[in-house]
Amino acid sequence: MKKTSVALLAACVLSSAGFVSAQDRAMPADSATPADNTAVNKRDQDGDTATPMDQPNNKADIDVAASVRSAIMDDKSLSMKAHNVKLVASSGVVVLRGPVTSADEKARVAKIVRAVAGVNRVDNQLEIAN
Repeated sequence: MKKTSVALLAACVLSSAGFVSAQDRAMPADSATPADNTAVNKRDQDGDTATPMDQPNNKADIDVAASVRSAIMDDKSLSMKAHNVKLVASSGVVVLRGPVTSADEKARVAKIVRAVAGVNRVDNQLEIAN
């Protein structure tokens, strides 16, 4: 029984290692270049922009943030970028940040957020990705 378990574990490890290396070989060369978001990181460190760390921890704001995230995720026409926008909900104001694919998508996300109960104002800081 012990030999069978060890053999099964070894087979799993070896097969997953082969899968990973096959995926690595299938990646296009340009995707190996890391994204440079240094400027965004510096902007976020200055304290003038809302980040997820600014999300209040009271029940009302957490509920609004959860409802906003659900509403965005429920719209399957939005891109993955739009589904992953950063949001901070505080006293009825929702700040949206991050990249989206187009001006239309930026407007669509803001419209979805405005329709959520508990949202009084949307600060749309979404950026259109290149």
